[in-house]
Amino acid sequence: MSSIDEIRDARIKKLELLRSKNINPYPAESRREISLQEAIENFARLEESKEQKWISGRIMSIRGQGAIVFITLNDGTGSFQGLLKKDVIGEEKLNFFAEVVDIGDFVEVQGVFFTTKRGEKTLEAKDWRMLSKSLRPLPEKWHGLQDAEERFRKRYLDALMSLEVRDRFITRSKIITQLRKIFDEDGYLEVETPALQPLYGGASAEPFVTEHNALGMRMYLRISDELYLKRMLVAGFPKIYEIARDFRNEGIDMTHNPEFTMVEFYESFSDADKQMVFVEKIFKTLVKEIKGDSFVVYDGQNIDFSKKFAVFSYFELLKEYAGIDAESISKKELKTEAEKYGILVDGGDSVPKLLDGIYKKMCRPKLVQPTFITDYPVEYLPLAKRKIENPKFVGAFQLVIGGVELVKAFSELNDPLDQRARFEEQEENKKGGEADAQRKDEDFLEAMEYGMPPAG
Repeated sequence: MSSIDEIRDARIKKLELLRSKNINPYPAESRREISLQEAIENFARLEESKEQKWISGRIMSIRGQGAIVFITLNDGTGSFQGLLKKDVIGEEKLNFFAEVVDIGDFVEVQGVFFTTKRGEKTLEAKDWRMLSKSLRPLPEKWHGLQDAEERFRKRYLDALMSLEVRDRFITRSKIITQLRKIFDEDGYLEVETPALQPLYGGASAEPFVTEHNALGMRMYLRISDELYLKRMLVAGFPKIYEIARDFRNEGIDMTHNPEFTMVEFYESFSDADKQMVFVEKIFKTLVKEIKGDSFVVYDGQNIDFSKKFAVFSYFELLKEYAGIDAESISKKELKTEAEKYGILVDGGDSVPKLLDGIYKKMCRPKLVQPTFITDYPVEYLPLAKRKIENPKFVGAFQLVIGGVELVKAFSELNDPLDQRARFEEQEENKKGGEADAQRKDEDFLEAMEYGMPPAG
């Protein structure tokens, strides 16, 4: 039997002891009167008034034994110290506490607030009550979860034991709130589009496949919101955005997860150049509002958002960091170059996919400061509009910060015949073995033929 099993068995016995005394170890109601954050913020008044209050939380530590026991409670809003003294709470209640309570249990404690000789804000308990008996021990306090796989499988424990992880969850929520504020104030309308689709599209990725029992048809979890949001441009909504859960049936690494949250936004009568200005504004506003300054430390590097973002063309970067002249190199030579850099090459890979593999390996990691990448070949982005001055390229950009791609954007293709031709080219790539090539969506093409405004 493992040590975890032994601990669990011991705690189940304590659970049975509670029930033998007609004490419900999982009561439905709590007597809590104030949160621990409120206790901290109003401590001076509470201490002076000598009011008795009920506080609740998970026990994170137990110190002392015999006539005096200190505990640390955490209720998600903050941490607070409790003191159980035999001559205050009574010998019977203190002994029973010691007999049945473990670190990890949720309890509530009633008492008065005071400051210890060490200056610690504390509640001196006059009563206590079990709220939820834990059966498994928490990870060791100072080290938490050490195994990376276990951390991501048990995010609840990772967040519980690590303030850094917990703060990351909170920061993510603040970012989404701030994003909504930016879009709403700029006149965008938040919308929802289907997550379950008869044909996946809007990105180059492999989908998750499922079956609709009632309709007897194959369905796909969306890989992107794009094609449905563009239908809304056709419908006459000029500025729209969606914060959506998307799904891609591909590998897992530091920047790819099978399900993830993506923000997509579209503005009629706009283009890539105008959207580049807006995107820069979004990121500078986010950093300023969330961090309080214009600097972020990521992966040990100081990233400066105070300056104007750099701009480089896609081919410039390939030449600078990989020594490749992308306009003249042959597909055979490109495969050789990719293999030289240790990039896995498939026989069906197209030239854009080979270039993309080399770019991601040799160029993107070098882009630490905020950098826009522009001028992609037309084959690279099947949903982007060609540049008037050079139709071999599309009006598009990516934003890379800290070596991570954060934004892909373009002047939206609104020529339905050009879009059809690009989809047909993608279908040929798929027949040639490119698994994540985009599909020809006839319903979307029909919508475009009713007229879609120029958009970014």
